Amino acid sequence: MYNYMLDTFIAVADCGSFTKTADKLYLSPTAVMKQMNTLEKHLGLKLFERTSLGIALTRAGEVVYKNAKIIIEHSKQTIIEANNAMHKYDTTFCVGTSILNPAKPFMDLWYKVGGEFSDYKLHIVPFEDNHDGILSEIEKLGEKFDFLVGVCNSTIWQSLCNFLPLGRYKKMIAVSYKHPLAKKQVVDVKDLYGKTLMMVKAGHSSVNDFLRNDLETNHPQIKIEDTPLFYDISVFNRCAETGNVLLTIECWKDVHPGLVTIPVNWDYSIPYGILYSLNPPNDVLRFLDAVKNII
Repeated sequence: MYNYMLDTFIAVADCGSFTKTADKLYLSPTAVMKQMNTLEKHLGLKLFERTSLGIALTRAGEVVYKNAKIIIEHSKQTIIEANNAMHKYDTTFCVGTSILNPAKPFMDLWYKVGGEFSDYKLHIVPFEDNHDGILSEIEKLGEKFDFLVGVCNSTIWQSLCNFLPLGRYKKMIAVSYKHPLAKKQVVDVKDLYGKTLMMVKAGHSSVNDFLRNDLETNHPQIKIEDTPLFYDISVFNRCAETGNVLLTIECWKDVHPGLVTIPVNWDYSIPYGILYSLNPPNDVLRFLDAVKNII
């Protein structure tokens, strides 16, 4: 309901610099400036004063900044309440979906066990993969969504929800289609020597921590760059723009049209499955029991 560029606007105002904002959001400075120019044109307002010392809010910008967070939160709450009102009298399962956490694996299960829930409807609820906001989405399991399907090896995620494993996705790499490795069918770890590998920082995923330790101990020729704890499209954009190598998984091969996903000669994989609330209602538990019977 709100213009997504307000998120970037708030970050620019807080950082006081397009460059610092770009680093924070994993965008290029040019992309940040384009968004702000577009927002100013859309609003018909001058929001920033550009100086040699950086940028500062105009009086109009200060007013927009004062109310932007309220607008964003009000929009999100309005959507939640509207969804609840629409389905208040329905027997409905709400399933979250996003670019990195698509609902298709859930739908594959639904077609197998849905006969036991013939009186139920499915409502697909889209959400954004925002590395700053994803935890608030996970916390809404049981309110905004009944189920999400995604990878779950994060200690933070696991503290916010329950998790029913369905399988594992192979760890792979992604590179720009112009990258020297892009034409390879499979890469060896030594093919990454002298290159920068983007992956989440240590301490939040046992799989990633084990892989990182292996690389740092046995393959110090690979430079590792920390990404945000949780991927979103900005991480894939940075990979495409910098020419770095990105640690990814097989199910994300089509997330970014400018990247090529390639298997690696190693045995690393990460679990994926159904995420659901810490205090699920009985019908959710009944559905999960049905899923367990077929897996």
